[in-house]
Amino acid sequence: MRQGRHFLQIPGPSPVPDRVLRAMDMPVIDHRSAQFAELGRAVLEGSQKVFQTAGPVVIFPSSGTGAWEAAIVNTLSPGDKVLMVETGHFATLWRQMAGRFGIDVDFLAGDWRRGADPAQIETRLAADTAHSIKAVMVVHNETSTGATSRIADIRAAIDRTGHPALLMVDTISSLGSIDYRHDEWKVDVSVSCSQKGFMLPPGLGFNAISEKARVAAKSNRMPRSYFDWEEMLKPNAKGFFPYTPATNLLYGLREAIAMLFEEGLDKVFARHQRLAAATRAAVNHWGLEVLCQEPHEYSPVLTAVLMPPGHDADQFRQVVLDNYNMSLGAGLSKVAGKVFRIGHLGECNELTLLGALTGVEMGLSAAGVPHRAGGVAAAMSYLEGRTETNNPTPLRVLGS
Repeated sequence: MRQGRHFLQIPGPSPVPDRVLRAMDMPVIDHRSAQFAELGRAVLEGSQKVFQTAGPVVIFPSSGTGAWEAAIVNTLSPGDKVLMVETGHFATLWRQMAGRFGIDVDFLAGDWRRGADPAQIETRLAADTAHSIKAVMVVHNETSTGATSRIADIRAAIDRTGHPALLMVDTISSLGSIDYRHDEWKVDVSVSCSQKGFMLPPGLGFNAISEKARVAAKSNRMPRSYFDWEEMLKPNAKGFFPYTPATNLLYGLREAIAMLFEEGLDKVFARHQRLAAATRAAVNHWGLEVLCQEPHEYSPVLTAVLMPPGHDADQFRQVVLDNYNMSLGAGLSKVAGKVFRIGHLGECNELTLLGALTGVEMGLSAAGVPHRAGGVAAAMSYLEGRTETNNPTPLRVLGS
């Protein structure tokens, strides 16, 4: 028997706040009624504010993967060429999906330790004088690695080339947790979902859409039905959906959006930055290594931690779960067994984080992983403003 509250410290699905759970605990209503139209308009308009766009946001009853598919089938045609960057596991999955639809993917190789390089994208687009590349597709926050790509810099790089490619961005683990500006950064399609920064259960997929993307959707040759934007947008104008929506998730979404704006988006983003920095302070004090190697690309929503040589991350995670009733994120694909991931997104505050870090530090001891004790104290010191840096010198003896 595991007693007490389970600590869900994976980087999504994130814990669902009590307020959101209570908001979803409602009878299902007629999705053709005036009452539902009020709910529909509220979540559609609220989602626009979170994406920071004046353009339409489409909400699908789907996972984030469904929202990826919607982005592809509404804008591209079989045989089109796109530019992607190998930032990690989820960028790789997006590439595989594009390939299944007959898209020609130019996949820029990466080492899974940093975000997309704007200069590399600029070089590739500048060389494409025939404008054969139809879209640049980037993961904003790579959930498998804890590296955040600089979308504003990528937009600037595209603009310097004068290339007409669409910019499509996966914001699945960043929206509502990291500053993201769909309109200001001239993103054409932003892809997201419900179970990360929106603090909901899985089940909703989002596309924020530019006018340029809607124009592309009028002439592309990809078949679609369920994920057709225009079929959604017509009833959305009055707060309705073309098929049965996930009504109770929409109740929860309305409440989650209210919570984000009660705190204020700027404060939400600052809180995530602060908790991430405290986590890195603990990791560095333990003498372990953060997977992301670019400080200006450290993720505010999760920290991926490399295990010392000879120690298996999955075995460590099992020790933490068995002994302290806490789930940590697994390493995925290329980094499976090599890293564990600490989620600090959504409804997470200082005490929640310190509880999670305590479980990690106790788990390191229980699993016999070499480390320097006191990482939790280092995180506390950072949160209390008692340190000048969140990057203490790591224990070099552990290696990488």
